[in-house]
Amino acid sequence: MPRKKEPKKTPSRSKSSLAAKAYIAGSGVVAEEAITDTLRKNYMPYAMSVIVSRALPEIDGFKPSHRKLLYTMYKMGLLTGSKTKSANIVGQTMKLNPHGDAAIYETMVRLARGNEALLHPYVDSKGNFGKAYSRDMAYAAARYTEAKLDPICAELFRDIDKDTVDFVPNYDNETTEPTLLPATFPSVLVNNNMGIAVSMASNVCSFNLQEICEAAIGLIRNKNFDLHSVLKGPDFPGGGYMVYDEVELEKIYRTGRGAVKIRSKYNFDPDSRCIEVTQIPPTTTIEAIKDKIVELAKNGKLKEVTYIRDESDLNGLKIAIDIRKDTDPDKLMKKLYRMTPLQDTYSCNFNILIGGYPKVMGVYEILDEWTAFRKDCVKRRVYHDLEGKKKKLHLLEALQKILLDIDKAIKIVRETEEDSDVIPNLMIGFGIDETQAEYVAEIKLRHLNKEYILNRLGELEQLKKDIAEMEDILKSDKKQLDIIVAELKDVIKKYSQPRRTLFCYPDDEEDEEIEEDVPDYIVHLFMTRGGYFKKITPQSLRMSGDHKLKDGDIVEYAAEGSNRTELLFFTDKCQVYKSRASEFPDTKTSAMGEFIPVKLGFDQDENVISMITTNDYSGFLFMVFENGKCAKVPMSAFETKTNRKKLMKAFSDKSRLVRMMQIEDNANILLLSDKGRAVIFNTALVLPKSARDTIGVQCMNLKTGARVDKAWEVSDEKIDELSKYVMKSIPATGCIAKDLDDPDQMSL
Repeated sequence: MPRKKEPKKTPSRSKSSLAAKAYIAGSGVVAEEAITDTLRKNYMPYAMSVIVSRALPEIDGFKPSHRKLLYTMYKMGLLTGSKTKSANIVGQTMKLNPHGDAAIYETMVRLARGNEALLHPYVDSKGNFGKAYSRDMAYAAARYTEAKLDPICAELFRDIDKDTVDFVPNYDNETTEPTLLPATFPSVLVNNNMGIAVSMASNVCSFNLQEICEAAIGLIRNKNFDLHSVLKGPDFPGGGYMVYDEVELEKIYRTGRGAVKIRSKYNFDPDSRCIEVTQIPPTTTIEAIKDKIVELAKNGKLKEVTYIRDESDLNGLKIAIDIRKDTDPDKLMKKLYRMTPLQDTYSCNFNILIGGYPKVMGVYEILDEWTAFRKDCVKRRVYHDLEGKKKKLHLLEALQKILLDIDKAIKIVRETEEDSDVIPNLMIGFGIDETQAEYVAEIKLRHLNKEYILNRLGELEQLKKDIAEMEDILKSDKKQLDIIVAELKDVIKKYSQPRRTLFCYPDDEEDEEIEEDVPDYIVHLFMTRGGYFKKITPQSLRMSGDHKLKDGDIVEYAAEGSNRTELLFFTDKCQVYKSRASEFPDTKTSAMGEFIPVKLGFDQDENVISMITTNDYSGFLFMVFENGKCAKVPMSAFETKTNRKKLMKAFSDKSRLVRMMQIEDNANILLLSDKGRAVIFNTALVLPKSARDTIGVQCMNLKTGARVDKAWEVSDEKIDELSKYVMKSIPATGCIAKDLDDPDQMSL
């Protein structure tokens, strides 16, 4: 009898969702393990590798890829020698950095003088290395270009052979490489550095070399030193103007986070009616600026511009913008600053590896960390030199003993029969150790003259003084810091350069946005319940008939305003979309109008529920909710300094919104419940709240199951007739509404 097949068992969905398949090596078995274990074993090592060994700079200012490249060039003798082909450098660097020649060459390109990405380039280049300010200007292949180390790199490698930093084996244990470079100046803040790791990033801006060195000296001398006295702000390789904001700079100096505004530098040629932009922010490119200006011109928002072209050449960057004859160039540039990347924001995030751990620090803390690092380098260098001088002194002391009876030393050597006995016999004859005896035995016969002997003995006193001085340095923090200060002053003297990024101050610029050339005239604004909007001129409205509407749709909002009136469209997802009447075309009552969700790009299944108009964001927005609570929010809470088109959390979602009313001052509001009760109160009883999404305060007490159904603003003329519903305090239960059958007559 055939055996009945049993149905295959399938793992439950809940179990498989919490486990992952894992192959057990060598066993041929696939087992299940918790997804958290898989992430811990596979993802976390990758994430830590990216953070620690790839994306974030360390206190010497370099990522591992930078350090490996520069150290390779140093070992190739390119600090003082002539330039060599970049392909040769790339090939040699692969002994330390096995990530492919393309990645290594891209690293070299950014460090090169020709690329103009750094304030103080580390690579002296020859050939086409592209430009940091151009997206399309590609660099030449490595076989065509040449490079060597820039002179400033001497400060990066000073005393690297004196045990100033640790060395570790490279990836195949064939050689060693430094873990850090003993930079004699705060290179971490002198050149900009950006990196994106896993779950974190770093964006360090550059500062002027002289200013940052003076800041480091100031903090060494005085822990309470004010950086603003010497460190004026970031200094970018592309120049430009920084909008000076001392409060924001103090935030950057203290926390390492903040943002600075950089604007382009330009000059105007009145003969050719051409604006020439010669310096741009570091966060943009020539092509991005051109594309944005062309886009605005095509959309009719830059009618003043007739032509734009890139005239960059060997002399540097230049963007030429031709303008119309009647255009004010300064006014146009302010408009361009506002609408294009000609003015951009540089966001600072000083995330640096300290002892293998990422840490976000301000300039104050970074300079303290660098000073501690540099102090350790100085101590290790002094200790290395001290050991060398002690060894030399030890040998010269043996020479001094031998010279007391040099004939005896010669006799010992001559009378010793075997070579291996020379050293022991000298040790016994003069009471010296093996090292000293080796040194004496190796002295050449020609050096047994008076001059040589006197010169060697003359070094003894100097060595003793040097050793005593070095021991004092190792014991004294002050002397160690004095050495660091002296080195910083030497760097300033050799490599300082004038500031490239200059300043413009908020008082010098117009804080108010430049009003676009939008004609201003009286219009009537209509919105239907179905979400259609119409803007109609008074002349057209007088000549028109009834509104054309969809079946079942009605005009729910009508107001008189101007073509520059601000429009706020509130939606059923507690969001508000901001626009202007000028962004909608003039139409007639016979037209359907613009469908607001499509025009303003609403989210899916999002509908408009109310429209508010304003010219100056004065007054209040009064919101009535179904649970009897009311909120009074200043209109200014919806005003934004930037051109934001969408604001989230425009009102509370804790209860259904019954009605939204715009009031200029205190007004009388009537609430009507679905149980037939009414209450009238003055909005002066409701304190305004600055938060847009506040639920407000209880204004009407409701029985279980009851809710506010309708709300109106009551005119002063009607308030006396409805005095029995007027309450002096809130919340109130109200009275039975018997004479409110036609409440629309009371609304304004």
